[in-house]
Amino acid sequence: QVQLVESGGGLVQAGGSLRLSCAASGRTFGTYAMGWFRQAPGKEREFVTAIRLSGGSTYYSDSVKGRFTISRDNAKNTVYLQMNSLKPEDTAVYYCASTRGIYFSDLGKYDYWGQGTQVTVSS
Repeated sequence: QVQLVESGGGLVQAGGSLRLSCAASGRTFGTYAMGWFRQAPGKEREFVTAIRLSGGSTYYSDSVKGRFTISRDNAKNTVYLQMNSLKPEDTAVYYCASTRGIYFSDLGKYDYWGQGTQVTVSS
């Protein structure tokens, strides 16, 4: 099994920045990619970004492209989400997830999930 522990959420003003971290432990061998999803109250959980652990290729949703950056430190089994130019519509619970599959943006393909961390952007 894989355990994911997130940190870095909080309250920021619009235009500010946050960096989220997701540390993986357990049987992480075989993980193909890790991704970030978010869920706002009353809305479906949606894909934000993902990174392939081997090679580091990335994919972003249109809503965050140019503002968010995903990165990984394989030696530390940690994935980061740097969020800049935050907007009120970015307010959500952010979840880290891991997958052994190959479809980065498919929520149903992710095997393990973190507990979620709240990101609130005030106007």
